Amino acid sequence: MVDDRLAGMSEALHLTRRGRLQEACAVLQHSLGTSAPVPPAGGSSWKPGLASQVGPSRTARPGAAHSREMRRLSHTEPAGTRAYELYVPTGYRSDPVPLVVMLHGGKQHAADCAAGTRMNELAEEHTFLVAYPEQSRRANSGRYWNWFSPANQRAGSGEPSIIAGITRQVATDLAVDWRRIYVAGLSAGGAMAAVMAATYPELYAAVGIHSGLGYRSATDVGSAFAAMRSGGSPASGGTVPLIVFHGDRDRVVTPVSAEKIVAARLANVPGSVSDATEVAGPGHAATRTVHRDVDGRVLVESWTVHGGGHAWFGGSPAGSYTDPSGPEASAEMIRFFLATGGRPSTVHGRTDL
Repeated sequence: MVDDRLAGMSEALHLTRRGRLQEACAVLQHSLGTSAPVPPAGGSSWKPGLASQVGPSRTARPGAAHSREMRRLSHTEPAGTRAYELYVPTGYRSDPVPLVVMLHGGKQHAADCAAGTRMNELAEEHTFLVAYPEQSRRANSGRYWNWFSPANQRAGSGEPSIIAGITRQVATDLAVDWRRIYVAGLSAGGAMAAVMAATYPELYAAVGIHSGLGYRSATDVGSAFAAMRSGGSPASGGTVPLIVFHGDRDRVVTPVSAEKIVAARLANVPGSVSDATEVAGPGHAATRTVHRDVDGRVLVESWTVHGGGHAWFGGSPAGSYTDPSGPEASAEMIRFFLATGGRPSTVHGRTDL
């Protein structure tokens, strides 16, 4: 235990010297077993306890640049209350920007997800907001999203309603382009992202599923464990464009799960065409397959990562369940999301007809 703490402190010092303060704090949290607040990468303006007190950024002067910050907030729906963290990048002003909602895996929390996926770094590069909903221990002692429960597999109910509520709250309080809202997740968070794709297709323009399971691939705890071994029999996940990542040596969630997610998405699309490309390193080699409809629109992009296990590929060692060797799942997801062009004009997540 002492050796682990010393190694963690050494790694944190190394990250601090490189200016990667968020990852350094996350490493310290992981090695010391604490849950202290984590500042955004390079966030010199961040102060513990301040985030939840800061009002909506629309109060800033028109056109004024925003100081990057991580806000600690919460949202309540009839189904319950969840905390979430919201990353606001330096480039945020008063013009509407995309929003990415990130769903952590089991035994993780919002700060761990932020550190491990490095999504905040991409938010700085491309100027978008990132929301990190956090499962409560009261709802699940291991902080797994309860994606397998029928109550959590329909719109207006359970955890999907809370996640959608957080999404709408952020998009209402800040300047968000309602056409460009996305959701992604890892493992149980990936399974819940698949639920969000199926239940709120009017809200999300594209969805990322990393090492997860398909929509309605389980209906209770027992069938959830069975689906983790077999991939289950997922239902159609709706019409939202998907990007799917899975390691072919994943021993937690079977790799065939990704194949079943893709098959369910393509099941009702006649004449779809698939194009596979081998992607070399650095890191793991991968097979990238793009599935299009007869008009050339991308339906699903799937990445099979060769030799990869149950981890976020290209992630930071500051977070748990990451494989730093790549490929860069976060960067590829953002590339895919932004390339979708967004949904038709929307108001509060509802498509104008």
